[in-house]
Amino acid sequence: MSRIIVLGGTGYAGSAIVAEAAARGHEVTSFSRTLPEQQTPGVTYVQGDATDTTALARVVDGADAVVGALAPRGALAEDFRHVYASIARIADAAGVPLHVVGGYSSLRPAPGAPRFVTDLSHAPAEFHAELTTVSALVSDDLPATPESLDWVFVSPAGRFGAHAPGERLGRYRVGDDVALHPEDGGEISGADYAIGFVDLIEQAEHHRAHLNLAY
Repeated sequence: MSRIIVLGGTGYAGSAIVAEAAARGHEVTSFSRTLPEQQTPGVTYVQGDATDTTALARVVDGADAVVGALAPRGALAEDFRHVYASIARIADAAGVPLHVVGGYSSLRPAPGAPRFVTDLSHAPAEFHAELTTVSALVSDDLPATPESLDWVFVSPAGRFGAHAPGERLGRYRVGDDVALHPEDGGEISGADYAIGFVDLIEQAEHHRAHLNLAY
C-alpha cells in the first residue's frame, strides 16, 4: 500500500479522500490547520499551517502521493496560489506525484472552448474570486511547473460540496477537461468523487492532466 498525504484533509473533499484511502489500507496522513472532532481510525492527523514550507516538506517526506485539497478561503484567501507553488516545488523535489482537488468552473463546455470560469454568471458573485483562483492553478500554474512534476487536477461535476453530499453509489465516469454531463441528471457525491480520486492515484495512468469525475 502507498503512503498518501492529504493537505486539507479535514475539508469536504479532503476528508472523503482520507476516508476512502484509509479504507483501502493505504497509510494516510491528513495535514490541516485544525484537527477534526471525529477522526478516521488508522489515519495520522497532523496539525499545521500550509503556508509553512518547512512543515509541508516534513509531512511530504517519504510520501508516495500528495493530495492537495485546500480551499482558497480564510487564511489562504490571499496565499492560495503561492502555497500551491510551494507544494509543487516540494513534491517535485521529492519525486512525488501531486493530485489536486479542482473545481467545476475550471472545465470547458466543449473541446477547445473557453473554460466556464470566463463566464461566472452560473455562480453567486461571492464565490467568483475563489473559482477564478482555483482555475488559475490548472490554466496557468501547474502547466508552468517543471516537466519532472507529475500532476493531475481533478474537477468534480457541478454543485459539488457539503451542501449536496449525495449518496455513495460506487460508480463514476472519468472525463478530460471537457465537463461530463451526468447521465442520470444528478451530480457526484463526495464519497463517489473520493472513490474515483483514489482510483486515479492507484492506477497512475494520467500525467500532467486535467480530468473530471461525474456520474
